[in-house]
Amino acid sequence: MSLPMLAPVGSDLYRLGCQLRCTVFMDEQGVSEAEEFDGKDDGATHMVSLLHGNVVGVLRILWLPQHAKVGRFAVQRELRGQGVGRQLFQSCLDHIKSRSVERIMLEAQVDSIHFYQYFGFQAYGGDYLDAGMLHRAMKNY
Repeated sequence: MSLPMLAPVGSDLYRLGCQLRCTVFMDEQGVSEAEEFDGKDDGATHMVSLLHGNVVGVLRILWLPQHAKVGRFAVQRELRGQGVGRQLFQSCLDHIKSRSVERIMLEAQVDSIHFYQYFGFQAYGGDYLDAGMLHRAMKNY
């Protein structure tokens, strides 16, 4: 299995995570660089998953007053559906709870809602376009 870990901004792991974000969001999904790198990385906590020394999963956590917000969650294409994402997301939830934060939200691509429901998240509100893709907000509270 993969090994989830923190990737401090400026570290090699962070840079490799950013490369994976570019591959998944910009190359595969057509998100612009300005949308992907929105200036919020410096204040966020970043996590990556390592498999055989390679970064194969990435996400970030924004610490907002009302909740933690998980985003920029991506898994290398060839490894999707093999548990890398579930393991990384569970590690993320554990990390958030270790900081005594219980309320978590995210903005899911509509075709991924079922993934987050597995972890107890509920969709709310209507669908909306973000970076040209349908999304819906989800929360665990």
